[in-house]
Amino acid sequence: MRRSGFLAVIAFVTSGAMGLAQGNVVAPPVPQVTAPQSSATATTSPAPMLLWPGGAPGAQGSADEDKPTLTVYLPASNPTKTAVVIAPGGGYQHLSMVHEGSEVAAWLNARGVAAFVLKYRLGMKYHNPIELEDAQRAIRTVRARAADYGVVPDHIGMWGFSAGGHLTASAGTHFDAGDAASSDAIEQQSSRPDFLILAYPVITLEAPYVHKGSRLYLLGQTPEQSDVDALSAELHVTAQTPPTFLFSTTDDRTVPVMNSVMFYEGLVKVGVPAEMHIFQHGGHGSGLAPTNPQLSPWTEMLIKWMRERGYAAEADAK
Repeated sequence: MRRSGFLAVIAFVTSGAMGLAQGNVVAPPVPQVTAPQSSATATTSPAPMLLWPGGAPGAQGSADEDKPTLTVYLPASNPTKTAVVIAPGGGYQHLSMVHEGSEVAAWLNARGVAAFVLKYRLGMKYHNPIELEDAQRAIRTVRARAADYGVVPDHIGMWGFSAGGHLTASAGTHFDAGDAASSDAIEQQSSRPDFLILAYPVITLEAPYVHKGSRLYLLGQTPEQSDVDALSAELHVTAQTPPTFLFSTTDDRTVPVMNSVMFYEGLVKVGVPAEMHIFQHGGHGSGLAPTNPQLSPWTEMLIKWMRERGYAAEADAK
């Protein structure tokens, strides 16, 4: 699907609430594991869990940077049995693991939602498809172990910031039903997120709205045009792309706001439920923006959207 000339700046816009078939594949039960526990505010970080305990496919070494992980934060209660995989930003060069990771997990836990912070592999050492494989493995892992974490397999979303938003949008446009013949129960699971949250996301790798650093670290110095097209998420939105919430700012000078607009346009065209909030000021990298009076309302809009869709309870967790 090629984008069209949709150049209007949109503020506080919502599309229809058409439902989608989830298409998740639930594998046979996996061996029981002891899930990491945390307080409702996720003030301390549990030990990260290796996504591939035996070594990640494509690993170029055994250092920490070669080992993608999930850090699990469980709330005191989870009435809707919802989980969110969090992909911090950092231009595919580094990861904002606190500002766009553990702080976000704490916010979700306080609202009765389980959180899983993803540490994915980065460029220039790793290029596509490694990052997407890490994200897909994270979703499959949470789905396979849903019972252990007190969640259900069809309430597993993904939330990404900046380049982590690109990874999240990629996971929402490139997924599969799992490999039923695999001996690995995790690989039997669907990699499709049930919903997406995109905060000032990188979406396109095409000029003129590309964030050049993300493209460089994801695809290298001289990427093939086919790879650029394949990883420009706005070109791959279909009716099976998950319902999506988007937040961005008009004066973002790092990732142009048109990234969000193009993805939103694609969602609306195919009838996927979508809500987008664009603020005039705020720049890039605000995270939850708790001390910014201009931007802080965006998370209240998000939790309202999650509640409307059944992904958060009406009352915050105590």
